[in-house]
Amino acid sequence: MSLQDDLTAAQRSLDDLERSVGRLEKQVGGGLDIRRVRSDTDHLRESLQLLRDGSTDAPGGRPAYTVGARSGRPPVPAPEMVTIPDAPYDAALWADAEDEGLGARDRRAP
Repeated sequence: MSLQDDLTAAQRSLDDLERSVGRLEKQVGGGLDIRRVRSDTDHLRESLQLLRDGSTDAPGGRPAYTVGARSGRPPVPAPEMVTIPDAPYDAALWADAEDEGLGARDRRAP
């Protein structure tokens, strides 16, 4: 199976799970336990959508997903990727900083 076939099969299984949870909710009522199961099902749907969107190439080299599209919440764009270099920071950035709990470099700690 290809990745898209697997994602489609997972989507069908998730749809079946949502239907089953809906039937359980009608039988059991709206207690805390069933709300937890409903919440978990919603999280699974969001995660699967992220997987699906992340598997397709989007412009800019990052997935263009929206979280919460089916849950009624406003869509959230994909976060911008920030690369942090491995090179050491310039020591001048910390010239006037204090060591936590010790005070400034030119003074003694109490």
